[in-house]
Order: sequence, then C-alpha cells, then structure tokens
Amino acid sequence: MDFLMSGLAACGACLFTNPLEVVKTRMQLQGELQAPGTYQRHYRNVFHAFITIGKVDGLAALQKGLAPALLYQFLMNGIRLGTYGLAEAGGYLHTAEGNLSPARSAAAGAMAGVMGAYLGSPIYMVKTHLQAQAASEIAVGHQYKHQVFPPQSWKVALAAAMVSGIVVVLAMTPFDVVSTRLYNQPTDTQGKGLMYRGMLDALLQTARTEGIFGMYKGIGASYFRLGPHTVLSLFFWDQLRILYYTYTK
Repeated sequence: MDFLMSGLAACGACLFTNPLEVVKTRMQLQGELQAPGTYQRHYRNVFHAFITIGKVDGLAALQKGLAPALLYQFLMNGIRLGTYGLAEAGGYLHTAEGNLSPARSAAAGAMAGVMGAYLGSPIYMVKTHLQAQAASEIAVGHQYKHQVFPPQSWKVALAAAMVSGIVVVLAMTPFDVVSTRLYNQPTDTQGKGLMYRGMLDALLQTARTEGIFGMYKGIGASYFRLGPHTVLSLFFWDQLRILYYTYTK
C-alpha cells in the first residue's frame, strides 16, 4: 500500500512539475562544453524559456516526456518511500529499547534511495531525450529522434487514458469514500442519517478523525477499477472517431 500511495502521489505532483523539468533539461544542455559567450542563448532564464518553448514548439511541448516521467516518478518514489515504509512497519528503524535509531533510519533511507534511482535510471534517460527534443531554431544538446508513439496510433489514446485515470482517482477518491459512507450509514425512522449531516460534514469528520489518508482509503481498488474503465472508454471513443472520419470523407 505504501508503494502504491507514494507512487500515485508522485505522479499527481509530476503533472504540475513536468513543464519545469522540460525547462530545466534544456537550460542544462544549453552551451554544453562551450565557453560562455561563444554560443547563442535560446533560453535566458526560466520565464524566458517557458515563453520561448511555448511560442516555438507549442504549449504541448511543455509536457514533453510526460509518459516516462510519470512512470519514473511512480517507480522511483514508490520504491523509495514504499521500501522505507516497509522498514518502518517492520520495526527495523528502532533499537531493542523501542527508540528510533537515526543511523538505521539513514541507512534505510539511503538503501531505498539507491534502489529507486537504480531502477528508474533507464526511464529517466528516455525522459531526458524526449524533453530535449525541440525545433531546430531553439534546439540544444544532442537531438535524439525518439518517437514514443506514431501519429494516430491507438497507443496514444491508451497512454492518455492511463494518465487521466491517475488524475481522476486522485481527485475523486475522497468524494467516493464520502458517498460510500453516506449511503451505508444507519438511519432513523424518518430515513435521516445518524452519522453524517451531509457531504461536507462527512468530509470534515473523516479528515479530522482519520487524517488525509483516511480520505484515500481504497484508492488502489479505485484505480484498478476505474483505470481499465477509463482506458477502454477513451480507447473505443478514439477508435470510433477515427472510423467515422475515415468513412465519412
């Protein structure tokens, strides 16, 4: 559960931070092995880089490499935090007297970090290659010609559906938990709920009593239920649109 929760949380954050990764990658490759002043600076600063990439490559370019970035975040953070969580749950971080051991905690954190970084390194390389791809007038560093999916491929819809499934589950699980509890609560003779006055009351009570993780109970089951549904829905929708436009032109 620690692996899944930490991996999904990292994926949710990655959707918002990936544009910064694109900018960071290009600024770090700019002027590679060239003396200052001997090369053209396409990106003067973070804000200029955002504007330049959006103007020349298009706004979608700010999310380049999103698919491997999500997979990298899920694996690296899932393994790193999940492994540390298992060590903590197993009592390996405490001494025989029950006190938290800084040395054991540091060792467990280092081991979990090394495992996550090692397994995620190949995916990070692919992510870097894709994020560096740019139009020739603002290209920096070596330009690999990777193409994750060919145009109009059914794999594009499949990947988009998998990503959207993560976003939907992160956004909707608290409301799903609340609706389940509202439907399941005992009622009086007039059918009025005895535990919650409504949706907002249920959200507040759950957050106060069980914490933020209480609002995400069952998130793994939710994703494995919603994920295939979202994938298949978007996949069939995309294929039906392609067939429609193919045979109506």
